Amino acid sequence: MDCKGRVTVSPMNYFSPDSFSWFDYLIRMGAAVLLPFLLGLERYLRRKPIDFWPFVIISVGACALVLGIMEFTHGLTDSQIRVDPGRVLEGVITGIGFLGAGAMFRKGSFVQGAGSAASIWVAGVIGLACGMGEIWLSGTLTAIVLAVLVVSGPFTDDYDPGDVNDG
Repeated sequence: MDCKGRVTVSPMNYFSPDSFSWFDYLIRMGAAVLLPFLLGLERYLRRKPIDFWPFVIISVGACALVLGIMEFTHGLTDSQIRVDPGRVLEGVITGIGFLGAGAMFRKGSFVQGAGSAASIWVAGVIGLACGMGEIWLSGTLTAIVLAVLVVSGPFTDDYDPGDVNDG
C-alpha cells in the first residue's frame, strides 16, 4: 500500500505466482505433462484415433486453469467478489467431454474411439488434479487407466461386433 492507502502492484508480480512457490508450480505442470503423455503414448503406439499431443495439451491447459483460478482467488481483497472454483472445474470437464466425443465414430453397428474419448477426458481430470496439487491422485488415476488400456488391448484390438451371432 502506498501512503494514500492504495494497493500498489509491482510489475514483477505479474511474472511469478503469489500463492505457491515456483517449485510447486513446476511440479504441478510437470506432472500435468508427464502423466497424460503416458496415456497418449499408449494410444499412439496402438494406432488409435488420438495421439499423445492432445492428451498433454488438454492436461496442461486444465492445470493452468486451476492454477490461474487459485492465483486469482488468492489475490482477491474485495469481500463482495465471490469465485466458485467448482464452476471452473465443471466447465473444463464439460468442454473436454465435447472434445472426446469428436474422437468417437460409428462404423456400421459399432462405435469406435470410445477408449480414446474416455482417455482424453481423463487427461483433463489429471490436469485439474495436478493443478490442485493432488499429484498422488493424478498418478494413481494414470496408473489405473493405463493398466486398463494395456490389459484390455489384446481383447479389444481384434473385436468385431459383426462376428457375434444373435440368433
